[in-house]
Amino acid sequence: MSVKPLGYYREKYIRSQPSAFCVGCGNGTILNCFVRAIDDLGIPKEKILCVSGIGCSAWIPSPNFNGDTLHTTHGRALAFATGAKAYNGDLVTVVFTGDGDGAGIGGNHLIHAARRNINITTILVNNMSYAMTGGQIAPTTHHGEVTATSPYGNPETPFDITRLVAAAGATYVARWTVNNVVELTRSIEEGIQNRGFSFIEVLSQCPTQQRRMFNIRDTVQRLPVRMLRMLEESTYVKGREARGSVCYAVPKESPDTTLAEIRAKFPSVDAEAVDRIDLGRVIKVTSGTDDDLEGLSTLGSVDRLLGATEGKIELGVFVREERPEFTESLREVIRRAGGG
Repeated sequence: MSVKPLGYYREKYIRSQPSAFCVGCGNGTILNCFVRAIDDLGIPKEKILCVSGIGCSAWIPSPNFNGDTLHTTHGRALAFATGAKAYNGDLVTVVFTGDGDGAGIGGNHLIHAARRNINITTILVNNMSYAMTGGQIAPTTHHGEVTATSPYGNPETPFDITRLVAAAGATYVARWTVNNVVELTRSIEEGIQNRGFSFIEVLSQCPTQQRRMFNIRDTVQRLPVRMLRMLEESTYVKGREARGSVCYAVPKESPDTTLAEIRAKFPSVDAEAVDRIDLGRVIKVTSGTDDDLEGLSTLGSVDRLLGATEGKIELGVFVREERPEFTESLREVIRRAGGG
């Protein structure tokens, strides 16, 4: 990935206007990765079509990207993109969608686009809620989370969208967070180069809605930083081993009480309170001896211990394969029908 001054990308690819994103939103990072990817690939803007539906993610290309964008109806971005790609197979077609737009309202289009293996790259931004409309439950909202439509906790379990799309037949499937800018940029490049349906899920922070979902109370300046750290602590990259001895102590009640007890009884360990998507506020313990780590489970304030990757979301590239691409097969069928 080449690195050029930020002003270069802004002048070449971004329309000059105020941002519509909330303070601390991850969408700007995703836009940054996208324009760096197409610049690295040397694709002229005139050959790119960005398609989006409705939601926060729809504002990534439209109106920010200084090129052709198609801002469509809720859940229908992939349907519009399929029509555009079928008509003009030379278009580099990239869909930006969210977890509600793409996996909820547009979920049927998503699985069938993957099944057809149409040559479209889909970037799905997962902030685990219908964020733009007030933070309602989405198909990706974790069990027990508090949202506008689940004030006493979400009774449902979420989709693993990446596995769903892989099972439906996509030929390139990856998942990253907005922390993984190098890997995300590379995956966008690989997705565009793949001749088939490419799907990239991006876990993103949403300070506006996730502070309620994950009960994170902090200043406007610190909220995005805590949420980025939460994404880091809640995920791991496939094939990368954790450094050192790491475990997470889940408190029975107060995290502050558990942290104080660990520091008092095990002074050799490095302990700190961190946020996890699946657990809330927990204590991360590193740099202790094996005896220290085993002794943590005996503390009265500790409910249970989890290993370095236990319960975390896996990141990485999960599918790379080849099979017939839809628009090429469609043109062959049309040729046969015409007697060619």
